[in-house]
Amino acid sequence: MIDVERLSYTYPRSAGRAIDDVTLTIDDGDFVLIAGDSGGGKSTLVRAMIGLVPHFYGGAFDGRVRVAGRDTRTNHPRDLADVVGFVAQDPESQSVVDRVEDEIVFAMENLGADPPIMRKRLEETLDAIGLTSLRSRRLDTLSGGERQRVAIASVLAAQPKCLILDEPTSQLDPQSAEEVLSLLQRLNADLGLAIVLVEHRLERVVQYAHRMIVMREGTVVDDGVPRDVLQRGTVATPLSRVARALSWEPLPLTLREGRTFARTINTRIPHRADIAPTGDVFIDVKDAGVTRGGNEVLKRVTFAARAGETVALVGRNGSGKTTLLRTLVGLLKPHRGRRTIAGMDPSKASVEAIAK
Repeated sequence: MIDVERLSYTYPRSAGRAIDDVTLTIDDGDFVLIAGDSGGGKSTLVRAMIGLVPHFYGGAFDGRVRVAGRDTRTNHPRDLADVVGFVAQDPESQSVVDRVEDEIVFAMENLGADPPIMRKRLEETLDAIGLTSLRSRRLDTLSGGERQRVAIASVLAAQPKCLILDEPTSQLDPQSAEEVLSLLQRLNADLGLAIVLVEHRLERVVQYAHRMIVMREGTVVDDGVPRDVLQRGTVATPLSRVARALSWEPLPLTLREGRTFARTINTRIPHRADIAPTGDVFIDVKDAGVTRGGNEVLKRVTFAARAGETVALVGRNGSGKTTLLRTLVGLLKPHRGRRTIAGMDPSKASVEAIAK
């Protein structure tokens, strides 16, 4: 499906290579996870697989990348769209039109598909991705997970043989991420679609992948079955670190597998009593409400945080986390209630004062 042969690449005005002599093959039906530290070359590698490198970014390109037999040096990204699709980290950056249905059709129009074929593919894609009930919705009314599914659907409408995704769950809450990953697994299993996935949160993905490629400083440093790669310790998840420290065999990939081993441990972990923060109240929110687009996003929120305290703000996409943070720093104004930071009202204090 994808053949990368001795690929080396340097971005314009860059002193070092982003990719250094990489050779690998991805077959039809593979589910491949590309892992590694930031700056290791993961995103550059997948950009080369879809032709953005070098056609969009420029730079120095050596070696060869072929997708379904097509050389990316002589075929631009638009010439590869019917065989390989790409979903970026931020789904909003890929959207062109306002409605779900129109967004999916737009990709097919660009490929010059006939209207009867477009209508048929639209219905098939909506059904396959589970978007039929959302087909008439505006994109700006969807949650993060729904937006990501629309981005995937708009690419799948071209019926490519391979789908490449660059950190598709990075902006999603755990439940939405699980829904997207389960969708990818189903597309891989039911349609035989090859999946190439760049991801940092390995614990979310390792259970689905057939193969893990680890990159570091532009080179491939490990390549194999995920369980074996984690056992070697080239990269690690929180669970694999615990498992290797306790010599669990075989190394568990999921929490469900980990619980099986945990039942065999007799070590008692000492209890450490929680220490209540003693600093002065630094953030104080009382009965705050915020309305956006005619909808009340925050509803009578009340909480306080003290100096030196660490507070985790959690919840599903669309539950109001970002709106609350924007309200705290003065980017949004509540229509009811009040909030103060270090005794200051963000509505009256300067941005510079709040930033300090």
